[in-house]
Amino acid sequence: MDIGKKIKNLRLKKGLTQEELGERTDLSKGYISQLERDLSSPSIETFFDILEVLGCSPKDFFDDEERRQKVVYKEEDVTDFFDEEKGYHIQWLVPESNEKEMEPIRLSFNKKGEFKKFEPSLSETYAYVIEGEVLLKLGKQEYRAKKGESMYFHATDEHQFFNIADGLSTLLLVATDSYL
Repeated sequence: MDIGKKIKNLRLKKGLTQEELGERTDLSKGYISQLERDLSSPSIETFFDILEVLGCSPKDFFDDEERRQKVVYKEEDVTDFFDEEKGYHIQWLVPESNEKEMEPIRLSFNKKGEFKKFEPSLSETYAYVIEGEVLLKLGKQEYRAKKGESMYFHATDEHQFFNIADGLSTLLLVATDSYL
Protein backbone atom coordinates (compact mmCIF):
# COMPACT_ATOMS: atom_id res chain seq x y z
CA MET A 1 0.00 0.00 0.00
CA ASP A 2 1.23 3.46 -0.91
CA ILE A 3 0.53 5.25 2.40
CA GLY A 4 2.28 8.47 1.41
CA LYS A 5 0.26 8.83 -1.77
CA LYS A 6 -3.01 8.22 0.11
CA ILE A 7 -2.09 10.85 2.73
CA LYS A 8 -1.28 13.32 -0.07
CA ASN A 9 -4.57 12.60 -1.88
CA LEU A 10 -6.57 13.10 1.34
CA ARG A 11 -4.70 16.35 2.04
CA LEU A 12 -5.41 17.66 -1.46
CA LYS A 13 -9.11 16.68 -1.19
CA LYS A 14 -9.27 18.73 2.02
CA GLY A 15 -7.67 21.66 0.20
CA LEU A 16 -4.72 21.82 2.60
CA THR A 17 -1.10 22.62 1.81
CA GLN A 18 1.69 20.57 3.37
CA GLU A 19 2.39 23.54 5.61
CA GLU A 20 -1.26 23.75 6.79
CA LEU A 21 -1.37 20.02 7.53
CA GLY A 22 1.91 20.36 9.41
CA GLU A 23 0.58 23.26 11.50
CA ARG A 24 -2.57 21.33 12.43
CA THR A 25 -0.57 18.26 13.48
CA ASP A 26 2.49 20.01 15.00
CA LEU A 27 4.70 18.55 12.28
CA SER A 28 7.02 20.34 9.88
CA LYS A 29 6.21 20.88 6.21
CA GLY A 30 9.38 18.94 5.39
CA TYR A 31 8.25 15.94 7.43
CA ILE A 32 4.83 15.96 5.71
CA SER A 33 6.66 16.03 2.37
CA GLN A 34 8.80 13.05 3.42
CA LEU A 35 5.71 11.10 4.50
CA GLU A 36 3.95 11.79 1.21
CA ARG A 37 6.99 10.58 -0.75
CA ASP A 38 7.29 7.47 1.47
CA LEU A 39 10.75 8.61 2.62
CA SER A 40 9.65 8.43 6.25
CA SER A 41 7.11 6.45 8.26
CA PRO A 42 5.00 8.07 10.98
CA SER A 43 4.47 6.63 14.44
CA ILE A 44 0.99 5.24 15.04
CA GLU A 45 0.13 8.29 17.17
CA THR A 46 1.32 10.70 14.47
CA PHE A 47 -0.50 8.71 11.78
CA PHE A 48 -3.78 8.87 13.75
CA ASP A 49 -3.29 12.64 14.32
CA ILE A 50 -2.85 13.16 10.57
CA LEU A 51 -5.93 11.07 9.75
CA GLU A 52 -8.00 12.99 12.31
CA VAL A 53 -7.08 16.33 10.70
CA LEU A 54 -7.83 14.86 7.27
CA GLY A 55 -11.25 13.60 8.44
CA CYS A 56 -10.54 9.94 7.72
CA SER A 57 -10.82 6.94 10.03
CA PRO A 58 -8.05 4.31 10.00
CA LYS A 59 -10.58 1.75 8.72
CA ASP A 60 -11.56 3.99 5.78
CA PHE A 61 -7.90 4.75 5.07
CA PHE A 62 -7.04 1.08 4.68
CA ASP A 63 -10.26 -0.03 2.95
CA ASP A 64 -10.14 -0.47 -0.79
CA GLU A 65 -11.23 2.85 -2.37
CA GLU A 66 -13.66 1.27 -4.84
CA ARG A 67 -15.27 -0.83 -2.15
CA ARG A 68 -15.81 2.27 0.01
CA GLN A 69 -17.44 4.44 -2.64
CA LYS A 70 -21.12 4.69 -1.89
CA VAL A 71 -23.39 5.42 -4.81
CA VAL A 72 -26.94 4.74 -3.57
CA TYR A 73 -28.21 6.52 -0.45
CA LYS A 74 -31.29 5.22 1.33
CA GLU A 75 -33.82 6.86 3.61
CA GLU A 76 -31.96 5.60 6.70
CA ASP A 77 -28.83 7.51 5.54
CA VAL A 78 -30.62 10.86 5.79
CA THR A 79 -29.72 13.18 8.69
CA ASP A 80 -32.43 15.56 9.97
CA PHE A 81 -32.51 18.89 11.77
CA PHE A 82 -35.63 20.83 12.80
CA ASP A 83 -35.59 24.53 13.65
CA GLU A 84 -38.94 25.14 15.32
CA GLU A 85 -38.30 28.85 15.81
CA LYS A 86 -37.62 29.59 12.13
CA GLY A 87 -40.04 26.91 10.90
CA TYR A 88 -37.83 24.76 8.72
CA HIS A 89 -36.75 21.13 8.49
CA ILE A 90 -33.49 20.26 6.74
CA GLN A 91 -32.50 16.80 5.58
CA TRP A 92 -28.95 16.05 4.45
CA LEU A 93 -29.48 13.46 1.73
CA VAL A 94 -25.83 12.40 1.52
CA PRO A 95 -24.35 12.18 5.04
CA GLU A 96 -20.74 12.87 4.07
CA SER A 97 -21.63 15.57 1.52
CA ASN A 98 -19.79 18.24 3.52
CA GLU A 99 -16.61 16.44 2.36
CA LYS A 100 -17.67 16.56 -1.30
CA GLU A 101 -17.99 19.32 -3.86
CA MET A 102 -21.81 19.32 -3.82
CA GLU A 103 -24.15 19.18 -0.86
CA PRO A 104 -27.72 18.08 -1.67
CA ILE A 105 -30.44 18.72 0.90
CA ARG A 106 -34.23 18.60 1.11
CA LEU A 107 -35.55 21.71 2.82
CA SER A 108 -39.14 21.95 4.04
CA PHE A 109 -40.75 25.08 5.44
CA ASN A 110 -43.79 25.48 7.61
CA LYS A 111 -46.12 28.36 6.74
CA LYS A 112 -44.05 31.59 7.00
CA GLY A 113 -40.89 29.54 7.64
CA GLU A 114 -37.48 30.87 6.69
CA PHE A 115 -34.03 29.35 6.27
CA LYS A 116 -30.94 30.92 7.82
CA LYS A 117 -29.27 33.87 6.14
CA PHE A 118 -26.02 33.11 4.30
CA GLU A 119 -23.09 35.44 3.80
CA PRO A 120 -21.65 35.87 0.29
CA SER A 121 -19.49 32.98 -0.90
CA LEU A 122 -18.08 31.42 -4.06
CA SER A 123 -20.75 28.73 -3.96
CA GLU A 124 -23.13 27.91 -6.78
CA THR A 125 -26.64 26.93 -5.73
CA TYR A 126 -29.47 25.09 -7.46
CA ALA A 127 -32.96 24.85 -5.96
CA TYR A 128 -35.94 22.90 -7.31
CA VAL A 129 -39.33 23.58 -5.73
CA ILE A 130 -41.02 20.23 -5.02
CA GLU A 131 -44.12 21.79 -3.47
CA GLY A 132 -45.37 25.21 -2.45
CA GLU A 133 -43.74 28.53 -3.31
CA VAL A 134 -40.54 30.14 -2.06
CA LEU A 135 -38.94 33.54 -2.10
CA LEU A 136 -35.19 33.97 -2.49
CA LYS A 137 -33.69 37.24 -1.31
CA LEU A 138 -30.38 37.54 -3.11
CA GLY A 139 -28.66 40.80 -2.25
CA LYS A 140 -31.28 43.50 -2.88
CA GLN A 141 -33.19 41.38 -5.42
CA GLU A 142 -36.12 39.03 -4.75
CA TYR A 143 -37.00 35.95 -6.78
CA ARG A 144 -40.07 33.73 -6.50
CA ALA A 145 -40.42 30.12 -7.63
CA LYS A 146 -43.36 27.74 -7.28
CA LYS A 147 -43.83 23.98 -7.60
CA GLY A 148 -41.96 22.63 -10.64
CA GLU A 149 -39.73 25.70 -11.06
CA SER A 150 -36.00 25.99 -10.41
CA MET A 151 -33.51 28.61 -9.30
CA TYR A 152 -29.79 28.69 -10.04
CA PHE A 153 -27.47 31.36 -8.70
CA HIS A 154 -23.95 32.26 -7.66
CA ALA A 155 -23.97 33.05 -3.95
CA THR A 156 -21.87 36.19 -4.27
CA ASP A 157 -24.45 38.23 -2.31
CA GLU A 158 -26.08 37.68 1.07
CA HIS A 159 -29.06 35.37 0.52
CA GLN A 160 -31.97 33.69 2.29
CA PHE A 161 -34.97 31.48 1.42
CA PHE A 162 -38.53 32.08 2.72
CA ASN A 163 -41.79 30.14 2.39
CA ILE A 164 -44.47 32.33 0.81
CA ALA A 165 -47.09 29.59 0.28
CA ASP A 166 -50.20 29.24 2.44
CA GLY A 167 -48.93 25.85 3.60
CA LEU A 168 -45.83 23.70 3.40
CA SER A 169 -43.07 24.36 0.84
CA THR A 170 -40.29 21.92 0.01
CA LEU A 171 -37.09 22.43 -1.98
CA LEU A 172 -34.38 20.18 -3.28
CA LEU A 173 -31.29 22.32 -2.78
CA VAL A 174 -27.83 21.50 -4.13
CA ALA A 175 -24.91 23.77 -3.33
CA THR A 176 -21.20 23.63 -4.01
CA ASP A 177 -18.32 24.49 -1.74
CA SER A 178 -19.68 23.30 1.66
CA TYR A 179 -22.32 25.99 1.52
CA LEU A 180 -24.76 24.62 4.08
